[in-house]
Amino acid sequence: MAKKIQAIRGMNDTLPEQTPVWQKLESLIRQTVSSYGYSEIRMPIVESTHLFKRSIGEVTDIVEKEMYTFEDRNGDSLTLRPEGTASCVRAGNEHGLLYNQERRMWYIGPMFRHERPQKGRYRQFHQVGIETFGIASADIDAEVILLSARLWKALGIEEHVELQLNSLGSNEERNAYKAKLVEFLQQHEDKLDEDSKRRMLTNPLRVLDSKNEAVQAILVDAPKLSDYFGDETAEHFAKVQAYLDAAGIKYVINEKIVRGLDYYNRTVFEWVTSSLGAQGTICAGGRYDGLVEQLGGKATPAVGFAMGLERIILMLETLELNADVKPDVDIYSILVGEGTDVAGFKVAEQIRDQLPELKMMHHCGAGNFKKQMKRADKSGAKIALIIGESELESGCVTIKDLHSNSEQQTIAIDSLIKVLPTYFA
Repeated sequence: MAKKIQAIRGMNDTLPEQTPVWQKLESLIRQTVSSYGYSEIRMPIVESTHLFKRSIGEVTDIVEKEMYTFEDRNGDSLTLRPEGTASCVRAGNEHGLLYNQERRMWYIGPMFRHERPQKGRYRQFHQVGIETFGIASADIDAEVILLSARLWKALGIEEHVELQLNSLGSNEERNAYKAKLVEFLQQHEDKLDEDSKRRMLTNPLRVLDSKNEAVQAILVDAPKLSDYFGDETAEHFAKVQAYLDAAGIKYVINEKIVRGLDYYNRTVFEWVTSSLGAQGTICAGGRYDGLVEQLGGKATPAVGFAMGLERIILMLETLELNADVKPDVDIYSILVGEGTDVAGFKVAEQIRDQLPELKMMHHCGAGNFKKQMKRADKSGAKIALIIGESELESGCVTIKDLHSNSEQQTIAIDSLIKVLPTYFA
């Protein structure tokens, strides 16, 4: 027997029993982004490696350690996209969508990072991204946060997430702060772990995000980025907070949120939860005004976020919020006796024609009544339509509710289209 081939580690199948939850989540996302007037964009999963080196930064963990990069047959270096923002900006620049325009876009799809797989964090994972372009004012920062908050409410998890907010200031303010931060860290270098020592030289703001408790104890006395804000940055951040306050969105200021990518400036935020243990961030984003120009376009203000769908699914499972997900099937047809198979096909197609919102599974293949009932139960259908020889002779069908002890109902086939919706009201 040939050896069974398995999926690549960290790249998982989503099985038929799992997809209804994914479909529900994706449907709620589509409804939510549409209610804000956002348009969907779809980008390829493979891009030029140079795109991510220019956007994310060559001294980030993603570029240094995590990207899936390979040469194609022409010798070009290609990379499976590790995130969506750079691809979205590339597409916007390439197709003339951004210059001197306002754009609100969103996307959904797989991303790839070679890291140690763990629950809620995989090598192929799925993200939804929101990207807005051409609006420099604080109201759009607040809007993308409000959009994400509305999704948590739709999912029923708003009480289990916390919004953490910060500002990274302008490039000039941040560079001035970096110099002071490095000076401070050098004074305590003997107490830093190796990772922090490396980041101190390459990306010092990331030290603020260290998970090492000893490093965090040192950082209590570190200079604060907010002390380097000018009036314009301070006013922008204050307006973001004012919009959130007016909308009733609770938040905490966390000056250690710096984001892992080089292109962020001003407003940054994360939605975190204690329901997932160490993997507590389910959505993160912020403003990145310099990225469009950095990737060859004209200077364009931009802000957005990304959320990991696997972590949200895991959260829904942890909080047991999946019970109301509809089954894959609403109606299962059961056919018993000679000639009922042809009649059953006709009835099934009639239902699909006139009640397309209902999911109709027609029994195919041999099987006695008991076997077919087992399949109906297994399908998760709410009702079974039974057509036996007596029903066929009288032009009727029997409706059996599979989730209650109510009596069966036998009705004329001509009345079926009117009666069926009452079972799903």
